[in-house]
Amino acid sequence: MFGLTSQIRRSSSSIPANIAEGFGREGKRAFIQYLRISQGSLKELETHLLLAQRVGLLELPQVEPLQELCESLGKMLRVLIRSVQAKITSTS
Repeated sequence: MFGLTSQIRRSSSSIPANIAEGFGREGKRAFIQYLRISQGSLKELETHLLLAQRVGLLELPQVEPLQELCESLGKMLRVLIRSVQAKITSTS
């Protein structure tokens, strides 16, 4: 239980940390790379939540709203990536 809890905390904190780190880098391409890393951390979080449910650490009513938040955040990340990519394309 402790290991899974730790993984959930680590992956969830990695999402905004990678966004911030990417934003602080010079260049839009690096920012996009870190946004994609954030997407990976988000998928990792979703997986850990499903595992926590399957092993009985969380109940479905606890997991469902978290999964919805993950889905919403994933959509926001995709839109942000497209937006930054469009800026790269327009300046090339």
